[in-house]
Amino acid sequence: MSSLLLAESGSTKTDWCLLRKGKKPVYFKTTGINPLLQSQETIMTLLQDELGWDKKKHEAAAISFYGSGAGSKDRQKEITTVLQQFFGTRNVEVNGDMMAAARALCGDQKGIVCILGTGSNSCYYNGSTIKEQQASLGFIAGDEGSGNYMGKRVLQYYAYKTFDTELMMGFEQLYGNDLPQILQKLYREPFPNRYLAKFVQLLMQNRGHYMVENIIEDCLNDFFHYHVLKYRQSWKQPLYFTGSVAYEFRDVIADICQQYELDLGKIEKSPMDGLVKFHKNLL
Repeated sequence: MSSLLLAESGSTKTDWCLLRKGKKPVYFKTTGINPLLQSQETIMTLLQDELGWDKKKHEAAAISFYGSGAGSKDRQKEITTVLQQFFGTRNVEVNGDMMAAARALCGDQKGIVCILGTGSNSCYYNGSTIKEQQASLGFIAGDEGSGNYMGKRVLQYYAYKTFDTELMMGFEQLYGNDLPQILQKLYREPFPNRYLAKFVQLLMQNRGHYMVENIIEDCLNDFFHYHVLKYRQSWKQPLYFTGSVAYEFRDVIADICQQYELDLGKIEKSPMDGLVKFHKNLL
């Protein structure tokens, strides 16, 4: 195989990388692709509008796509069909975002792999396959510890006037004080999970405030309680984390791991570098 187009997609953004033998990787970015939230037609339009793909200049012999919402066979078929049509190649492999994180962070080693970005997920990886995975209920009923989950808590604290004056003012400076308009965006516009995750910015800008630290710790503790601690391997194998939320609040994750006497491995903002290394070895 002379070239491979690699894609790693969350609900908010997609990182693309064209790998070719003897040449430097070429990187692209688009907004997120999630077959649970987008139709095939919507994904096709997104690729046409955002990717800027030149088939003559950037021909790919094969495509390996990893994405949130792409864990089931039905969703993988949908993504495969779109990619085959858009890129004009039959050689397409589609995996869920957990496999991306596992291959990027663990390589051929065992570990508990966790994603904390706009959404959240976890699994036990045995060095080659995902052997066990906690149920993921998505942005409405689950996503503990994610940006969506934390953002929901921030919005609640503002709307219910739980925040003190400092944080109430901080919220309004970032997002305005028109609650009906905020709810309009949340319930009437696409991708409410992305919208809720934007409220995490308030937490990032106010680290050290006791209410902020309580929200971060409570949300991450929920992720450990409902997911990480359900794997019996958590006390035997290292824990690996990826995603914007995991990276931003890595100090809190480290503290929680210490409290539970768990072995913390790497925390990476994105799995892309690890995926590039993994697939380069296969070219």
